[in-house]
Parts: sequence; C-alpha cells; structure tokens
Amino acid sequence: MNQLIKPPIKFFAGRASKYLGEKIAEKFGTQLGKSSINVFSDGEFQPSFEETVRGCNVFIIQSTFPPAENLMELLLMADAAKRASAYKVIAVIPYFGWARQDRKDKPRVPIAAKLVADLIMASGVDRVMTMDLHADQIQGFFNIPVDHIYASAIFVPYIKSLNLENLCFAAPDMGATKRANAYSRFLGCDMVVCYKLRKQANQVEHMAMIGDVKNKNVIILDDMIDTAGTVTIAAEMMINQGAKSVRVVATHPVFSGNAIERIENSLISEVIVTDSIPLKYESSKIKVLTIADLFADIINKIYNLQSISSTFIV
Repeated sequence: MNQLIKPPIKFFAGRASKYLGEKIAEKFGTQLGKSSINVFSDGEFQPSFEETVRGCNVFIIQSTFPPAENLMELLLMADAAKRASAYKVIAVIPYFGWARQDRKDKPRVPIAAKLVADLIMASGVDRVMTMDLHADQIQGFFNIPVDHIYASAIFVPYIKSLNLENLCFAAPDMGATKRANAYSRFLGCDMVVCYKLRKQANQVEHMAMIGDVKNKNVIILDDMIDTAGTVTIAAEMMINQGAKSVRVVATHPVFSGNAIERIENSLISEVIVTDSIPLKYESSKIKVLTIADLFADIINKIYNLQSISSTFIV
C-alpha cells in the first residue's frame, strides 16, 4: 500500500495581519506565500495569489477587526484560493471581529457573529482557527470545524514569572466569570467578580464588586480591551478597597478612542495583551506577548493530524 502523501502547506496573510503571518510562518519553518492586492480608484480591491495553490492546504491569516475591509479581504482571499483548486482553505482568525453581536439582546438588531460565520463558510473556508472568542457559542454558528485556541497557554507562564504573592483573579463583568474561575482554580488563587451597569455601549454607569481584594495583587481577566473604561474603573475601585496592585490580562488589544491614554493615567500597574491586533501606539504599561509560536505549533499538529487539546492549559 502506498504511503499517504500529505498535500503541501502554504501560508498567506491579509494586509492587516501580515506582521503576524510572517512570524507564524517563520515559527513553522517557512515563509509567507506571494500575494498582491490590486486597488481600484474607488477603493474596491482584488486580492491575487502570485503562486500556485493547486492541491495545497492554504492557511490565510487575517484578524477581522475594523474596518470591515479586513473581513472582506479574508473572504475574497478564501474565494480566490478555492477557485484556484486549493485542497483545503483554513482561515486563521486570531481576533474574530463582530463577536460581541452574538445574540439578540434587544428587538430589531442583527446577530452579526452568525452572519459573519455564514459569509466565511460561503467563501469556501473548510476550517477556522481563532482565539478567545467573545462568546464560546459562536463555534456553533459554523458547520465546519472550528479550533478555538486559548491564550492561557502564553498568559499562565507569564503570570507565574511575576511571582506575585496573594494573587487574586478578577472578572470585570459577569460574562468573564468563567475565564476568571478557570485561572483561579488552576493556580489555586482567590477570585472576585465585578458587576457593572451600562448607560449604553462603551459607557459604564455603575460598578460594584463581589469579594475581597485587601492586600492582594489582582489580575483582571478579559477577552478584549476596547475603550479601557471598564478595567480602569475596576482598577481604581480595587485600589481604593485595599488591593496592593492591579494588572490586566486581555487577549485582544482593540484599544479604540483614548483607551491607551486612559491606561497611562490609571492605577493599573501593567496591561498584558497579545499581538492578535497590531498596537497603534506604544505604552510603558502595555506588555505584548506574541501568539506566533502557539499558532505555529497548533497548525503543525492539525497538519499532522495530532490532538491539540494538550496545548490548552486553562
């Protein structure tokens, strides 16, 4: 019997995530494939693969943070790969945009995350790899395999390296309690929960806390930081209630508006994020950990038909 020959693997990246795609490809032991973008005068654009992808496993790396062109570019690249006879098209989406719209929380609004999932499948994608979704149930919006990766694999070793005494994990809202509970149980630490009321999106009206943070080094856990309003308010509240220090660990550094300025002027000691989204501005308080090694390792395991569950720490 002839030995099964695996299709070759090729990496490509959209413009928004080329910096990350280059690092992932390098860690995997290869380099990004050649592609180009033809931009028309009205802003319309046309991606093109400048090398053959026939019979290949094509990994397209692109986070779908705003503007919407980033999502559209991913869809067009997937369609181009499928029409060029790629064996499999795998969308590597470190930050899955539109994920906050995962349900109808009021009348006459869309479920954008489901719509995006439908668009991705319609474009010809055979598999999706993503990290720390805003809501786990988004995996169920797809009818194709979804590899949901957890950034805890890189955050936990960093947290351990800090050697903090009286460590305590905090959920900035009720939606983050599952993540905070997982970290606290794994590391054998206490946990507190913040409860917040919003006037409207991105505006916190009131915040209270369940638990005790006196004389503790607190780490607030979340999947993303957008305007940084929640975490800065939470940090001030915890310091006022006797916390020794407050750090924030968040996977996706959205950092819209004056988020970085708020962090700089806050009582937060350090903000630890990944490079799933490129930072627009640097800050002495922000520590960026790369996810390139983690994604390269998991891609290698998927390519070689190995289990990836051992990669998940929390």
